[in-house]
Amino acid sequence: MSSTMEQYEQRTGGEFATAIDLAHLSRQTLGDRTLEREVLELFRRQARILLFRFEAVTCPSERAQIAHTLKGSARGVGAGRVAYAADELERAANAGEPTGKALAEVAESVAEATSAIELRFGFDR
Repeated sequence: MSSTMEQYEQRTGGEFATAIDLAHLSRQTLGDRTLEREVLELFRRQARILLFRFEAVTCPSERAQIAHTLKGSARGVGAGRVAYAADELERAANAGEPTGKALAEVAESVAEATSAIELRFGFDR
């Protein structure tokens, strides 16, 4: 069985797109670079907080809700890999399946996206 990221790669045509789809983000922010920066900073902070919250709770429905929130945020900013991984994490949590592998893939994709954001805007880590 292939990993979640391999499945995402297959769906997106062979290689991961950039961590953040800047065209999507520009449409969402109406081309306002200041708003783009603010939205990405909020996403960067929220993604990290949600990862910590996910690890802190044990209730499957709470874990699924946290993953769902991350998925929506990621879709909003164009972080496709994060959204895809969070969707898999949400599915596993809802099904009562082990979430370790899915969580690791979410964490990897969040790290990739937050690093891209930090590099683009020079945010402090």
